[in-house]
Amino acid sequence: VIAGSVRSMIVSGPAGIGKTYTIEGLLESAKDEEKITCEAVRGFIKASGIYKLLWENREENQVILIDDCDSAFQDEVSLNLLKAALDSSKKRVLSWRSEKSFASESGEDVPNSFEYKGSIIFITNLKFDNVKSKKLQDHLEALQSRCHFLDLTIDSERDKMLRIRQVHRDADGGLFSNHDLTEEQSTEILDFMWENRTKLREVSLRMSLKIADLFKISKDNWKSLAVTTCMRNQ
Repeated sequence: VIAGSVRSMIVSGPAGIGKTYTIEGLLESAKDEEKITCEAVRGFIKASGIYKLLWENREENQVILIDDCDSAFQDEVSLNLLKAALDSSKKRVLSWRSEKSFASESGEDVPNSFEYKGSIIFITNLKFDNVKSKKLQDHLEALQSRCHFLDLTIDSERDKMLRIRQVHRDADGGLFSNHDLTEEQSTEILDFMWENRTKLREVSLRMSLKIADLFKISKDNWKSLAVTTCMRNQ
């Protein structure tokens, strides 16, 4: 996507395994090198918001990151716009034929038709196969056919721990770079998580950072605090 060779991709997988962490890191590096511009959207967005977003980021080397924004996948108008934006045709033209007009964030009038040349990355926890609406399923299948689809089937506690260790290994300064921990202390936290992976409320990057916070609170008592606050009642 950064190189402009791929128009879109969907990254699907469970929460807390570093999907956003990894992709944002790559996009930020590319922005710093002025290879791309990027706008991230999270939370809730309506179809009109998607149309404006596509207009504002319509040129080549402009990347939109739609992260954990499942409303985009649950509305037919939104899905039709995204399908048009990511169509395999040489020229991708989007239209909004409504009596209502609106302006972009810069105050510029958004036209009722324009050519889209940008790229989109979707990050989602949503299992597309579990969507019950037949109409939406058809749209989602059509969207998937336009995108490179990466399904991170990291479901077991073991697989999640391996992913956490991978992120720690590859991250600049390690996973706990903001906690001023030594590598020995970091390893101790990850080993503790591994030993208690079936007891933790969740095995995720967020949980590892929570436990690192407890380590900073008390280097002598952090394990007891973790048992109290981070583990399920046995």
